[in-house]
Amino acid sequence: MLNISLGTIIWTTVAFLIVLLILKKMAWKPILEGLKKREESIAGALRTAEEAKEEMAALKASNEELLIKARGERDLLMKEAREVKKAMISEAKTNAKLEGDKMVAQARESIKMEKIAAMNELKTQVAALAIEVAEKVVKEKLSDDNKQKELVNNLIEEVTLN
Repeated sequence: MLNISLGTIIWTTVAFLIVLLILKKMAWKPILEGLKKREESIAGALRTAEEAKEEMAALKASNEELLIKARGERDLLMKEAREVKKAMISEAKTNAKLEGDKMVAQARESIKMEKIAAMNELKTQVAALAIEVAEKVVKEKLSDDNKQKELVNNLIEEVTLN
């Protein structure tokens, strides 16, 4: 079966040590350097990822601040727009009321002037009618000499009484 001799063990150990020395001189350093580089690369990637994470958190906070600021400005603009709208409506109402009052005043003045003109025209017509009636009455009364004398006497009496 398995024969183990001392010479084989020694030669195997010597061969193992020679291979180990050769590997140490030639392969061990490059393997360790590769592992070290890999470790540094992973550590650098982790640092970069952490920095990116911190930068993203800072950007998120900055974006939140900008969003809050933009909302505040929007609210301010909306408030100003509502105030301008109220002012414009108030001004339009005031102007409309003033214009309406002005129109009512003009209408009243126009009605007053029309009334005065109608009254003057009515007075003129009444005066003309009165003169016409008086003229007919006087013609009727003065057509007779006796009536003329009687009228003159009546007028003299009235004048002396006053």
